[in-house]
Amino acid sequence: MTVPRIDVVYRLHVAAGQAEHRARLLAVEQSIEMPPEAVDDRRVLDQVLARVERVEAQADGTSLARLQLAAETVGDDAGQLMNMLFGNCSLQPDVELADVELPDAMAQRFGGPNLGIDGLRRLTAAVGRPLTCTALKPIGSTVAQLAALCRTFARAGIDVIKDDHGWANQRSAPFPERVAACQRAVQDANSAFGSHTVYAPSLHGTHVQMRQQVEQARSLGIAVFLIAPMNCGVASLNALKREHPDVAFIAHPALAGAGRIAPPLLLGKLFRLFGADAVIFPNHGGRFTYSAACCQAIARHNRATWHGLRAALPVPAGGMSVERVAELKSEYGSDCMLLIGGSLLAAGDRLAERSRAFVAAVARREEVDA
Repeated sequence: MTVPRIDVVYRLHVAAGQAEHRARLLAVEQSIEMPPEAVDDRRVLDQVLARVERVEAQADGTSLARLQLAAETVGDDAGQLMNMLFGNCSLQPDVELADVELPDAMAQRFGGPNLGIDGLRRLTAAVGRPLTCTALKPIGSTVAQLAALCRTFARAGIDVIKDDHGWANQRSAPFPERVAACQRAVQDANSAFGSHTVYAPSLHGTHVQMRQQVEQARSLGIAVFLIAPMNCGVASLNALKREHPDVAFIAHPALAGAGRIAPPLLLGKLFRLFGADAVIFPNHGGRFTYSAACCQAIARHNRATWHGLRAALPVPAGGMSVERVAELKSEYGSDCMLLIGGSLLAAGDRLAERSRAFVAAVARREEVDA
């Protein structure tokens, strides 16, 4: 009988002569978590205990250990998948989670994005170019201040206006009042200017609280939400996406760098797998230190043909500016969303002009890399 298995790659930071032994310890730790010789159930040893397929020495002195995990240990729970991939061993400093390949049936159960790139384009009427996105800052602003920002951004034609990921239910701008005011400002601007800007509020709290927030926001006509899967839990993202199949989720990478999980895997494959329609990641040359190759791999994994899942929009961000738009379009092509926040807000009294310049720079089709 063929047993469905998950192919997993780990990077081991041990001497080459110790790598095979370390891989065997890793296989035990990430499957049965007890000495195999103490197990008297033959089925557990044959079908549940993880297998070491091979260990490959690398030029940088590390080794790649390729293991197979039993799919039955995961079921259809996103948090349990993360647990079996890297739960205990995330506590051990000599190992990193590098890559994962799933059985097709498991990927289909998690389901991937609800709307994906095509759906986000339909919502925003953005065709043949990257989508534009900005963020509502700073935390501590009032509802009136945030609504005014939404009005300015929407009038400029920015496609997606999202809450900053730090917004929750602060006293200065409680979630119900903030969401209603920002959505009203966007709708008014859309009606006046014939645009299709969408507002994406930030979800926070428990799964029950986030479900209530989604339902409240949907009653106002909101169809896109910001969520930080590593803060709230990947299982919450996957549950929300199943419960609300007609809305889109933008995944924020907060806490995604806290563990030793390769960014192209976490931000390029797993967030998409669990239901992110767009994935924000720290682009090279901004406030963060990801390399160009890492960023390109994140984008590539989000858009690749993979188990029949919808493609997700990669969203390079983190200190981007209008002056870099042409470079970003050349690097990522048209199937991306460009997020510029603080650089726009720094314009002060020239915010409207700067926002229009952002939209115009993205709309210049001749700069898009075909």
